[in-house]
Amino acid sequence: MRNFFRILRYGKAYRRYAVLNVVFNLLATVFHLASLLLFIPFLRLLLGQVKPVHMRPADLWTREGLEGTFNWGLTQLIEHSGQMGALLTISIAVVVIFLIKNLFRYLAVVAICSFRNYIVRDIRAAVYDKMLELPLRYHSGERKGDLLALITSDMHVIEYSVMYYIEMIFREPVAILLFLLSMITIAPQLTLIALLLLPVSGLLIGRISKSLKRKSTRVQEKNADLLARVEETLTGIRVIKAFNGEADMSRRFARENEMLTRSSIAMLNRQDIASPLSETLGAAVMATIAYLGGYYVLGPDATLTGDSFLGFIIIFSQLLPPLKSFSQGYSAIVRGSASGQRLFDLLAVENTVKEKPGAKPIDGFHDRIEFRDVTFAYEAAPKDTASRERKAVLQDIRLTIPKGRSVALVGTSGSGKTTMAGLLPRFFDVSDGQVLLDGVDLRDLRINDIRALMGIVTQDSILFNDTVANNIAFGAPGVAQADIERAARIANAHEFIAQLEDGYQTNIGDGGNRLSGGQKQRISIARAVLKNPPILILDEATSALDTESERLVQDALYKMLEGRTSLVIAHRLSTIQHCDEICVMQQGRIIERGTHNELYAAGGQYRRLCDMQAFA
Repeated sequence: MRNFFRILRYGKAYRRYAVLNVVFNLLATVFHLASLLLFIPFLRLLLGQVKPVHMRPADLWTREGLEGTFNWGLTQLIEHSGQMGALLTISIAVVVIFLIKNLFRYLAVVAICSFRNYIVRDIRAAVYDKMLELPLRYHSGERKGDLLALITSDMHVIEYSVMYYIEMIFREPVAILLFLLSMITIAPQLTLIALLLLPVSGLLIGRISKSLKRKSTRVQEKNADLLARVEETLTGIRVIKAFNGEADMSRRFARENEMLTRSSIAMLNRQDIASPLSETLGAAVMATIAYLGGYYVLGPDATLTGDSFLGFIIIFSQLLPPLKSFSQGYSAIVRGSASGQRLFDLLAVENTVKEKPGAKPIDGFHDRIEFRDVTFAYEAAPKDTASRERKAVLQDIRLTIPKGRSVALVGTSGSGKTTMAGLLPRFFDVSDGQVLLDGVDLRDLRINDIRALMGIVTQDSILFNDTVANNIAFGAPGVAQADIERAARIANAHEFIAQLEDGYQTNIGDGGNRLSGGQKQRISIARAVLKNPPILILDEATSALDTESERLVQDALYKMLEGRTSLVIAHRLSTIQHCDEICVMQQGRIIERGTHNELYAAGGQYRRLCDMQAFA
């Protein structure tokens, strides 16, 4: 239950809906009781258990006075309209009272629907923002499916758990069992009539169900859009962080989230009207049976005693509140507790890449980048479990990159090249040592300012389901079309973009799957060009391309590298001959460094790598 109180804290801003739910449920209960009380005094009078009252009591505001006044009114009605006419009048009044009661019940359901959906919307937004906030180290170790399930199916469970929790507390906590067998025992004829009349209710509810299906389909479509946005975020989290795109992605998610919320409220309002409508129709059946049952009591061939008729009516009235509401509510709370725990476990995950309070701003790169005695391990060794120790991915890295110089990192897979490049934009923080920018530790600088100075082009081109122009301008809202086209020309992308169906406004599909690998890579380069960063990180930017695409991409990269400080990771050694310095990495250490000619002439590991690629 503790998790549910934590969930309900999100509802503080929407407590007016909870209050309305309580008020409307209380009014519905009052009218429900009034409908039963309207039957019982009349049936007592009808069965002769109370003598007719021909004089109105003088003392009205007492129990005896109220009952006497009511019986006086019934006596007047019977004398004026006869017993059957009075019964018909009371039956119609009961239907009207039930209609009012169910109107309040529906309003209560509408209020709780808004309450729970707004709570789930805020929780969903909190989870999404947490996903954006968490460092890449967390995303590398977690399955996307778990996170997607948390923000979809777990949210669904929590939503209904909140609803049932509130309803159980503030509505009737215990529903009454339906004794159909008892009804058959008491009055089989009336039970048969009831069973014949109830299908009418089913036909009307079926009409509502058809409309509900359309609403439900729209909700599923919006839910799919939201899930696609989340999956896209998780796939492109590196690019989002590198280009300071968290705010942009959060705005996009908020739009999808709002549309899903509105669709859900519309669907559930239609869904929730089925219950009060069916209950109202049930009340109409009950009134009809009460009228027909009077014949069995008062007719010439009376087959039903007054007491039995009264008991049948009371039992039949209890068909309306289902017993299952309590058990369903409790079951939902139990299920929701597990989902709530998963939710709060995620929200409690600590972001290991934190910005210090009072972090220094930085508006440019002026001198050098320095890796000073850097050691890094993806998981720190637990203090009490030596068996879980992780070997450091980087060990004692010392490297200085002066402004305007290009440095290449080469080596076999797993040597630590990509990890080293990831330390520069603070995707990770060092386990030991320092990474310095202009002599200042990155951990003392604002994260957004650091990443604003850097452009990243990776082997896997991360693009979003949007237009070409919006992909190039990602992280830079409001940029001019001319600037987008200029970046595309530098990246050798303008020619093929102009040939697309809608040019720069062409939607490239999920992950850019409507484009070839080379085209996607050049759009990624154009995105980095538009950012115009003083520091450039290239991570295997051409290794997955064919020869022609590689030539175009490599030419674009040469244009982009001019005058920039760059850190280049490459397996194809032919692409890094131009670099000012080449560092050969092995098992997390730099074992050789120098220019291409120097390293090749030295005959070490770099020479062996070159020879394996038939490069001389």
